[in-house]
Amino acid sequence: MKTSRTTQSRERVFLVGVGLKRPSHVTGVEAGEAERASLAELAELARSAGAHVAGSIFQMRDKVDPATVIGRGKIEELKIEAHLHKAPLIIFDRNLTPTQLRNLESGTDCRVIDRTQLILDIFARHARSREGQLQVELAQLNYVLPRLAGSAKALSRQAGGIGTRGPGEQKIETDRRRIRDRISKVTKSIESIRKQRSLRRQTRQAVPLGSVALVGYTNAGKSTLFNALSRAGVLVSSKMFATLDPTVRAVRLRSNRRVLLSDTVGFIRDLPPGLIAAFRATLEEVTESALILLVTDISNPHHAEQDAEVEKILKGLGVGDRPRLHVLNKIDQLTPEQAASLNGNHNSVLVSAMTGAGLEELLGRIDAAMPVDPILRLRFELPLGDGRAIALVHALGRVLHSDVRDSVMVMEAELPTSVARQLSINPEPVLA
Repeated sequence: MKTSRTTQSRERVFLVGVGLKRPSHVTGVEAGEAERASLAELAELARSAGAHVAGSIFQMRDKVDPATVIGRGKIEELKIEAHLHKAPLIIFDRNLTPTQLRNLESGTDCRVIDRTQLILDIFARHARSREGQLQVELAQLNYVLPRLAGSAKALSRQAGGIGTRGPGEQKIETDRRRIRDRISKVTKSIESIRKQRSLRRQTRQAVPLGSVALVGYTNAGKSTLFNALSRAGVLVSSKMFATLDPTVRAVRLRSNRRVLLSDTVGFIRDLPPGLIAAFRATLEEVTESALILLVTDISNPHHAEQDAEVEKILKGLGVGDRPRLHVLNKIDQLTPEQAASLNGNHNSVLVSAMTGAGLEELLGRIDAAMPVDPILRLRFELPLGDGRAIALVHALGRVLHSDVRDSVMVMEAELPTSVARQLSINPEPVLA
């Protein structure tokens, strides 16, 4: 009974996917296979939005119908299926035009939304910070504005001559003006927060700490990995887009050098351009990073396609050529045979954020790959009375050997370049 009440309290939805009969450009992939995978992903998105997926249909077509997507004959079947499954909401796995939305709603007698509206709803549910909430609102307003529509009978007309006089501004124009005004206010608020973030970033950059950004497809395990590396306690959830607001924590590497690790929003196929634009301030943690960790759920059979989507977004952000490490996560979910078949190249690391396997190797690879404040192996002398300098070496470097001679301490250590410069003692390099 408890499960039944829970199901009844969640909105029932019916999903619609459309595939095209044209041959696939990928060898070995049948026509419509990618669209079917996308429909399965839509079901996960709907569950993340708190919906109960009552059913779905998938249609193969020669081309998309410009008026209804699925064709008028299929609309009647969709209407019957949605009513049989008691689903008042239909979600299409594609972006719909305003005309298509109106035609589908009138033909099915159900409320209809598209993939973008669903993603926007999930973002609105999960945004916690003021910045995240404003960014979601901006994306929603930009989505709604071109889709305002109304019947000519229900609208008054602007006064402007014989035959055109009316009580004044049309309701649709009033709505558009209000939305534009709100867009302007939200944009200014986001810009203000963005400047504050920039000032905080400049303050951080005053201290020579490199930044590392975790990126990847949604639900790839980025937040779990972030917690494992930084012990930050960030929300971990199997739901898509559980993490929207960026979190930054300092992490100490093997060399005793510290870096700033940031967890960012997960990407997804066909991520609406308006969302990328709205979350550009959040994604600045990626654009400002010195090293990118591309996290892949290696247990997912579609991980190659997911990585391709992430690569497209990274190129759109202008960081396609940024130094990176490829982190193959969730190896604990593979069979021993599958794990053995993974021949990682020099730029990939096999890890399990859940069990901790491979994390030490990952930290070592981050240490070696960081282009900021490189590590030097040095031999130098410090006066025994200069306790501050000696403490600085132990705190920010890794002492390999030390010896006291007369009134000086002879040290051999691995130090960040900035610390060696701060010591100002003309250190003598040591060949490794």
